[in-house]
Amino acid sequence: METDEDSRRTNMLDDLPPISCDSNFEDSAGSGSNEIGDMTFCMGNYISEFMKMMFTMRSHQMLTDVVLEVGNELFHVHKVVLAAGSPYFKAMYTSGLKECEMSRVRLQGVCPSAMARLIYFMYTGKIRITEVTVCQLLPAATMFQITNVINACSAFLERQLDPSNAIGIANFAEQHGCVELKKRANQFIERHFTQVCLEEEFLQLTTQELISLIRKDELNVREEREVYNAVLSWVKYDEDRRHPRMEHILQAVRCQYLTPSFLKEQMSTCTVLKKVPACREYLAKIFKDLTLHKNPVVKERRPNTPRIIYVAGGYFRHSIDTFESFNLDDNCWTTLPRLTVPRSGLGAAFLKGLFYAVGGRNTSPGSSYDSDWVDVYNPATEHWRPCSPMSTPRHRVCIQMSSSRIKTV
Repeated sequence: METDEDSRRTNMLDDLPPISCDSNFEDSAGSGSNEIGDMTFCMGNYISEFMKMMFTMRSHQMLTDVVLEVGNELFHVHKVVLAAGSPYFKAMYTSGLKECEMSRVRLQGVCPSAMARLIYFMYTGKIRITEVTVCQLLPAATMFQITNVINACSAFLERQLDPSNAIGIANFAEQHGCVELKKRANQFIERHFTQVCLEEEFLQLTTQELISLIRKDELNVREEREVYNAVLSWVKYDEDRRHPRMEHILQAVRCQYLTPSFLKEQMSTCTVLKKVPACREYLAKIFKDLTLHKNPVVKERRPNTPRIIYVAGGYFRHSIDTFESFNLDDNCWTTLPRLTVPRSGLGAAFLKGLFYAVGGRNTSPGSSYDSDWVDVYNPATEHWRPCSPMSTPRHRVCIQMSSSRIKTV
């Protein structure tokens, strides 16, 4: 039975100031006295050293009080570390559940490798994420409500966004409740629709997912025929099963903004339309309205994508590494992350939402050489990364682009 004295001794800790390590120590005068001061010392490395010791103790199974059984793996850990690092475990060990008294707990719905990484994070604050591990880590971190790891996985996936995986990342984010990541992925899909619709993920969309996407006002397309052609590619991917849905899907395409010549060509040559007479009738009516100069009853798309001109490198007494962009809508310049190496006479290309800097000459006092470097800049993440170099160094290189290739001359 707890006595008043026991209670008084316990509550003494509550009277101490909260932890704050903004500085190495604090020196403040004691309240109510100018003669006797007090000093509060905060050791900046104490917490990290403390957790290192906890990690060492866990590694040697010293004072561990629970074993987590995950698949065929056993993890000897400290309940207090689990509870401090995860709301899931805090609820397990502070809410009177049966697991409170169990020395061994079996966990379902998580793989051993992900559990090992999460335990390592809870003891060290460090987590290594790769394209392989993120698919295991994010569901596990969501299950155990470890917000820092969820945010780290989301940031990692956002940096990986590409026309080939953006739809998959958006779906993955939705499955695990990552609202901000889903928003960023959807914005990427809208901005790079013309590249996304060429990828396998687009062709694998369900009918409803396709309609939801092509209905968006924010799709970044130069003309509506790009949306129409994307729909046609989707239907032809599995034509026997999908062509009956063409009539329903076509309602989401803003066909009133197709040109009369394009409509006429489609009605006479498109094999899919020949299988669906209702679609031909629908387009024929629109064709008639356009030739009569009737105003469209649907609004034009309004993409949020800014119109940008990029300027990279150059020469002023020596090669420079500046990288800037000019926004035609805002009429303003923005300084971007510098080139990895100063150079002039480089080639540039913008393909599938990425900016490529190719070749060029590096000239500095006492040195001048042509390069075979190829670097790529992702506007979504604002980061450069190297690509495979060219077979031959080139200066004043000419770039030719196709739908998925860059050629140098």
